[in-house]
Amino acid sequence: MQLIKIILSGGGTGGHIFPAVAIANELKKNIPSADILFVGAIGRMEMEKVPKAGYKIIGLPIAGLQRRLTLSNLMFPILLIRSFFKARKILKDFNPDVVIGTGGYASGPILNAAANKGIPTLIQEQNSFAGITNKLLAKKVNKICVAYEGMEKFFPKEKIIFSGNPVRQDIVNVNAKKEEATQFFKLNASKKTVLIIGGSLGARTINLAINEGLQKFADNNLQLIWQTGVSFAPTAIESCKKFIDKGIYAFDFIQKMDLAYAAADIVISRAGASSVSELCNTNKACILVPSPNVAEDHQTKNAMALVNKNAAVLIKDSEASLKLVDEAITLANDIDLQNNLKSNISKLAIHNSTEIIANEVLKLLNIKK
Repeated sequence: MQLIKIILSGGGTGGHIFPAVAIANELKKNIPSADILFVGAIGRMEMEKVPKAGYKIIGLPIAGLQRRLTLSNLMFPILLIRSFFKARKILKDFNPDVVIGTGGYASGPILNAAANKGIPTLIQEQNSFAGITNKLLAKKVNKICVAYEGMEKFFPKEKIIFSGNPVRQDIVNVNAKKEEATQFFKLNASKKTVLIIGGSLGARTINLAINEGLQKFADNNLQLIWQTGVSFAPTAIESCKKFIDKGIYAFDFIQKMDLAYAAADIVISRAGASSVSELCNTNKACILVPSPNVAEDHQTKNAMALVNKNAAVLIKDSEASLKLVDEAITLANDIDLQNNLKSNISKLAIHNSTEIIANEVLKLLNIKK
């Protein structure tokens, strides 16, 4: 059998990188001898994360457009042209059989160049509102895997495959780890626990609201597992010192996210595509606080896809300081609402997303399972 060569491109945020790595891992299971190369953006987090996952990566000198006039915006056309030329060279040197994109700056030049050369291409759109890169690529690529219904308003209907978003395998069946999680975080099994996750970098608005509301949580007999991100961690850890006996803990970053989900009765989270998919798969009652600092307000649209099906509660970022803590306490005390949210969110979970996407790639390669 000939050596199969695959390029994956996606980055800028964990929401683009994780799906790409998950797809690569699934393809390796199906084609152990496959030669897989990642293409990312120089200076972005994929240049560190992908090698840690065990894959080679080449960086393009691409950067995103800022919302205000900056020097980097003036440089954008030059960087874009350089990236297109480098993408073409990568394709010539590596000669891939298929190219896969999961969104982000770097996926544009490499997917566009691959489609122009007639190389089979597939993109995966994580959000309910398609990103600019994927919208521009839609007419050229062969297949488009999506995580939400109604995506034909962005993409050609005949190319769409409903796949959901890949999630970490360790969060599957997390509720079976409840006892282990309670011990790991030194919690009281008889008390309710709230998990707060603003993403790996934290979320300032959420952090400030939680920091102000620690006494309320303690007074209402609620435990906290609070991931703050690095910058807010010193403040949060200091604030939590007087509440440790109440089971209120702050962490800059949580490595064992499977146990954090397992311990939680309620989750407060941003509404990035990966986070929303994880919440669906972990079957948790959640309060979503969409970040206002993302392109085209993706996170609000992701959140509304759940809210419209009575599968989550939404608090606007601008209202978090006034409403978030009280809403969390209300939800913690309303078992019927919790159960209703959990029942509805569980119906939105797709447990084999990575397998569905990998199968579409195999079809493009004319490989039968």
